[in-house]
Amino acid sequence: MYRRGHWGVTLLVFAPVGFGLVLVGRPALAVAGGVAMLWLSMLPDYDHRIPGLSHRGPTHTLAFAALVGVAGAGAGVGLATVFQGGHETLVPFGFAIGALAVIAHLLADALTPAGVPFLWPLSGRDFSVYLTRADNTVANYVLLAVGVCITAVAALLATRVG
Repeated sequence: MYRRGHWGVTLLVFAPVGFGLVLVGRPALAVAGGVAMLWLSMLPDYDHRIPGLSHRGPTHTLAFAALVGVAGAGAGVGLATVFQGGHETLVPFGFAIGALAVIAHLLADALTPAGVPFLWPLSGRDFSVYLTRADNTVANYVLLAVGVCITAVAALLATRVG
């Protein structure tokens, strides 16, 4: 998918997380998590910029999602240190946001015929549901619109329920 499609799927993946965070009284974390996931949503496609690294290779795997999650947990440690507390929240939050951002990217790319090698290095098999081509403008905008709408509904419901 292209950037707009990735943003849409990222918002779809984030919506239940943000909903839950608002319900437990952590709206600031919900906003920060949503922003961070959108910021990281295109990270796997940096493989285009690294010579010798194939597109939809190692950066399009669950192993990479775990690696980004570990980096997010490290950021959580740093934030907890700066704010003098909150390790029990910020470390798992950082891991989850980092990993989920990459997983959302993988899910979006799995909609395309090219698919993604989720299980590399254990398997080189590409997983795809063959729904649409990555360059389909309509599909990318539809994913973005659906992601925005679902996130808005989740935010509205969370503020009314909570």
